[in-house]
Amino acid sequence: MTTIKTTCPDCGDVMLGIEQLHLELTPNETNGAYRFDCPLCAVPRSRTAGPRVVMVLLAAGVAYSITGYDSITEDEINAFMKALETETNPVRLLGA
Repeated sequence: MTTIKTTCPDCGDVMLGIEQLHLELTPNETNGAYRFDCPLCAVPRSRTAGPRVVMVLLAAGVAYSITGYDSITEDEINAFMKALETETNPVRLLGA
């Protein structure tokens, strides 16, 4: 079983299984943050994660989510599909 060592500000160093951590990433960023409940005091904690920590957590198999982006709406999808019907150069619709 893989364990990750981190620090709780109240309890000090703690060891966690990868299933006890959750990594949050932002598009186009190399940094992130990870969340965990301290196994000693049970308080939810959040710590920043630089690029090296992000790579280690991902390589270890920690679950992650992408945050901080806007979802595409159904209206935007429909408008894009309609524009595809008449556009002679569809790549132009992507803003490329």
